[in-house]
Amino acid sequence: MTTDTLPLADMQVFTQVVAHQSFAGAARQLRLTTGAVSRSVGRLESQLGVKLLHRTTRSLSLTEVGAAVHADCLQMLQSAELAVSRAAAHREQPQGVLRINAPLVFGDWWLAPLLPGFCARWPDVQVQVSMTDAMADLTAERLDLAIRIAAADALPPGMVARPLARMAYVLAAHPDYLRMHAPIATPQDLLAHRCMSLGYGLFQNTVEMVPAQAPASPATKLRLNTPITIASSHGMLRALQQGPVAGIALMADFVARSHLADGSLVQVLPDWQLTGGYAPRMVYAVYAPGPHIPPKLRAMLDYLQEQCAPLVENAG
Repeated sequence: MTTDTLPLADMQVFTQVVAHQSFAGAARQLRLTTGAVSRSVGRLESQLGVKLLHRTTRSLSLTEVGAAVHADCLQMLQSAELAVSRAAAHREQPQGVLRINAPLVFGDWWLAPLLPGFCARWPDVQVQVSMTDAMADLTAERLDLAIRIAAADALPPGMVARPLARMAYVLAAHPDYLRMHAPIATPQDLLAHRCMSLGYGLFQNTVEMVPAQAPASPATKLRLNTPITIASSHGMLRALQQGPVAGIALMADFVARSHLADGSLVQVLPDWQLTGGYAPRMVYAVYAPGPHIPPKLRAMLDYLQEQCAPLVENAG
């Protein structure tokens, strides 16, 4: 027997007979006659060349091979239903309310400006965004999607996490500050400068750095002078814009990137990479697993992947 002659309809009838423990019960469920159900099972036994059921006037039971075939039939029918479901979901147009949670700064700085473009592309989707740096509970908060910046082992268990882009932390300063203060050629030179750290979790004033071209080298570990801590890279940007009095900030690259490009900020020690508490992280799109992704969520995931392409390219 080849796949193009698989008796799927007869397999479905057979599983219903087993489920109802009778031909009559299966007939009622399938809206067939009892005779049609009996012929269908007989046809399946004939095609497979085995006896599937022990029949008596009062009961029926599975043969040994019938039990194995029954399990296989259930699996095959479930796979067929899943294929139909996925195809239907793919045909559907994205629509409805899409609830997203994102970290405060990343959501404010990067995600929010993307939403008008998404809604212009998919006008039947209404996007609702909440922002918090805590790991959101998608089920309890009825969220469709969470954007997280984290190490893989810090993501919520049991969820699907699609990598979007790599992000890093950089040392940045106003060009006027660098012109008016001692030059910085090595990590140790930072000790003579005022710095700003994020000041929460792993983001303290102890930093580790390795040469960008030799990341396996032993790290240089320093405790910086940080008279200012600001728990937001956006806040640090505003502070750096004060010019020669600002100092040097340990901040997220996605906030600094455009300002580094236009020269309003300068990256300090660009040939060195921060590790340890300020090591690079991955941006993930996190969502609940399921037999298929709803069209509105699929559309957002594809859109974010598309918009993250410049981040990936710039990360090298």
